[in-house]
Amino acid sequence: MIRYRAYAKVNIFLKITGKREDYHTLSSRFMRVRDLFDTLWFEPKRIPEFEIRGDFDCDIASNTIYKAYKHLLAATRSEKLSDFFETHAVCVDKKIPSFAGLGGGSSDAATFLRMTNETLELGLGVEELSDIGSRVGADVPFFVYGYESANVTGIGEIVERYDEELIDFEVITPDLRISTPEVYRYYRDHLYAPIGAEEAARFEATPSRAILASLTPEEANDLYPAALGAYPELEKKEGWFFSGSGSSFFRPR
Repeated sequence: MIRYRAYAKVNIFLKITGKREDYHTLSSRFMRVRDLFDTLWFEPKRIPEFEIRGDFDCDIASNTIYKAYKHLLAATRSEKLSDFFETHAVCVDKKIPSFAGLGGGSSDAATFLRMTNETLELGLGVEELSDIGSRVGADVPFFVYGYESANVTGIGEIVERYDEELIDFEVITPDLRISTPEVYRYYRDHLYAPIGAEEAARFEATPSRAILASLTPEEANDLYPAALGAYPELEKKEGWFFSGSGSSFFRPR
């Protein structure tokens, strides 16, 4: 079976732009981490139940791959799809840390959608896969598109490729599980200060290297101060930028 890479991402910047119902809207630059990825493949099995083989710390119902499967099945009503996963397991070699702001679960889900679509020749376009992915999680569409760098806006569903050279990053992840909802809750209750459309447009037009050279980590990511407030045990790391809601830090090599 062909093996597929599910790459991690970092947020070069992450700025809150407002609210939409129960969600915060954002303007962010996602960039692929070239040398950090999970590997996914299919292999035959005997039991008919949907099976994921890999080092996961959640039950199958909470796994993003399983959620992607259920949404894909609902969207396609494909007997070929359900029959295939009665005889094949999804295998994952996990390298991206969980609860780390690196998008590992979202990348796994997106990669599962893409590899299933290709393997079973379901004929879905990238827009259709992105729409299905958005029902799994806000970051999934970025990984569905497969861009190296992109501006991500709305609640994560609007993905626009940003043409720039990929940066090599050093990434470290403290041994601390951070809850994204908790960080957003702290931001909303204590630090809420969304930027306007003009400022967001300036961020989205600026190359990633220029962002990292001109802003402090706190200026680049609105959720960094919120994570520090919500998790006093999170230690600041001078010269390192903060990805997503954390807990990972990164810097150019």
